[in-house]
Amino acid sequence: MCVHLGLVLGVGGQMLELRRVRSGIQSERDGMVTMHDVLDAMWLYENHKDESMLRRVIKPLEGLLVNHKRIIMKDSSVNAVCYGAKIMLPGVLRYEDGIELEQEIVICTTKGEAICLAIALMTTATMSSCDHGVVAKIKRVIMERDTYPRKWGLGPKASAKKALIAAGKLDKFGRPNENTPKEWLTGFVDYNAKKQVAAVTPQTPEPPTNGSSEVSKRKLSTSSVEESAVDATPAKSDKKKKKKKHKGEEEAPAEAEDADAADTTVEKKKKKKKDKDRDREEA
Repeated sequence: MCVHLGLVLGVGGQMLELRRVRSGIQSERDGMVTMHDVLDAMWLYENHKDESMLRRVIKPLEGLLVNHKRIIMKDSSVNAVCYGAKIMLPGVLRYEDGIELEQEIVICTTKGEAICLAIALMTTATMSSCDHGVVAKIKRVIMERDTYPRKWGLGPKASAKKALIAAGKLDKFGRPNENTPKEWLTGFVDYNAKKQVAAVTPQTPEPPTNGSSEVSKRKLSTSSVEESAVDATPAKSDKKKKKKKHKGEEEAPAEAEDADAADTTVEKKKKKKKDKDRDREEA
């Protein structure tokens, strides 16, 4: 760019210094340090256990996310989000005003630690008026796993399900068997099991009781034709009747031609037999 500017001005140009004055919200006027400052801060921490200079030199990652809208999660939901769980509304503790759909936001803990970046699927007004649903879609997880303790699978339903599995009243996958109590069958709804059953049992036609398989295939293939025939206009049906009449008039000559063709084939066969007998006698 410097060379091209010099060519446009007609005086020539050359770059002497390239300096980045800003990157995101960070500028050269605040928080600028040299590599020697980093070395000095590390020396103080290693020898005197003094973190004051190290904290001034090295800033946390959350300093780059100040301009993002925030959603505060409960401590019991943090580790689940780190493992890729959906950000559900029951796990949200607080949220900021002005969140819009498809906006990039940051998910934080109660201490202000960034858990992940996400894309908002609910506005602030929707969050305040709903009690369930997916709040945001994870874009990138920042926090390492197991920073917070695992808290999933400890609710009343999950604990009761584990107890039934241990007692043999449910199979190892949590599905009901012959020993499952009726209270569990009526009180617990497994939505995943319903989806699997619907996917496994497609609608199939009943097998025909009389007739061969070919007849059933013909019935299945002609069912659509019959439905379309019901919707046909009366004009088309009249045309079909006229065609049938013409066909009935032409049936008699067609049958006569078939009889003549049959006679000629019989005569040809007799001639062939006679020729074969003659050949045998001559041999």
